Amino acid sequence: MTTRLNPYISFAGDARQAMEFYKEVFGGTLVFHTYAEFGQTDSPMADKIMHGMLETPRGFTLMGADTPLDGHRPGNNISVSLSGDDDAELRGYWEKLSAGASVTVPLEKQMWGDVFGMCTDRHGTTWMVDIAGQTD
Repeated sequence: MTTRLNPYISFAGDARQAMEFYKEVFGGTLVFHTYAEFGQTDSPMADKIMHGMLETPRGFTLMGADTPLDGHRPGNNISVSLSGDDDAELRGYWEKLSAGASVTVPLEKQMWGDVFGMCTDRHGTTWMVDIAGQTD
């Protein structure tokens, strides 16, 4: 297996909904494993996601899980960044991710020449989208 680095997002009970939303945005194959599948059938977390993984046709991997209620500590110390030069593809992701989101930076041309936007989606994940500017 190739070594890879990818985001792993913790959720407070809505990992299934969030990961299904990301599948709608990016496409791909989504696999879930619940706490019950790993022996915690009598736990209040039994039907929650112990591990979820989305692998997309573009090679993105996004993982997520429901953190036990006493262990969830939401924070603002991570953002997921999408960047590249495919304007249509990145705008498409932005449109889906920003629907119902809190947009902190609208997707527009920035002083450094790129088109950039930042939002916190309806599941609490912060996304940054950067479309590389054209060199003249």
